[in-house]
Amino acid sequence: MKTKNPAHQLAEEEKIKLIEYMMQFISPTRWQRFEEVMSHRMKHMCVVLENIYQAHNASAVLRSCDCFGIQNVHFIENLHQYKISADVAMGSSNWLSIHRYTKEENNTKQCLTELKQKGYRIIATTPHENDCTLDELNVDTPFALVFGTEIDGITKDVYEMADEFVRIPMYGFTESFNISVCAALCMHTLTEKIRSKKLDIELSPIEKNDLYIEWFLNSNNTHELIINEYLQKLSAK
Repeated sequence: MKTKNPAHQLAEEEKIKLIEYMMQFISPTRWQRFEEVMSHRMKHMCVVLENIYQAHNASAVLRSCDCFGIQNVHFIENLHQYKISADVAMGSSNWLSIHRYTKEENNTKQCLTELKQKGYRIIATTPHENDCTLDELNVDTPFALVFGTEIDGITKDVYEMADEFVRIPMYGFTESFNISVCAALCMHTLTEKIRSKKLDIELSPIEKNDLYIEWFLNSNNTHELIINEYLQKLSAK
């Protein structure tokens, strides 16, 4: 997320009170939309982008993540800095939890190690490994779907750390899809599989509360002032 606020340090009971306070400054229709979108958000599947250097591709992936209800996106920035193309992203970054890996000598290993520690299987996308297709991939347990660059694909580190590989069957002369097209195809197929299995994929109440605060902050430039005013009143008690 782009915005950070002291509200995230509040105890859960205080966060609930803050959210009730926030609701005074947002229309019932807008709040209903927040709740509707939240009910479809998942962390069961997350997306990892390694060294994506074209802003329009990264932005198109973010837009697809939002559309398919994938909350967490991880950017590995070993070679290229993640950038957003506003015309393509259409504000989608305001609604997603974006995690950036920039500080280590090998950000790929850091990212994938952390995801494994959180219980995610690492699924690398590549047309060069004959492991399984999207239809064959087991989605019963949480997984992180890793995409590399269009020219070079995933790096050696991803190959070595991946638990499985997945591919999209292709029948033409061109050997790969555009990265944003590939990601959208994967997300469509896999999120539909996940939802068809009726898995428990909803975010926890604590995660939802944090997101409600972030969405409120990112939906209007004045909302940060509203929250800060509430926090000042709270600290004065």
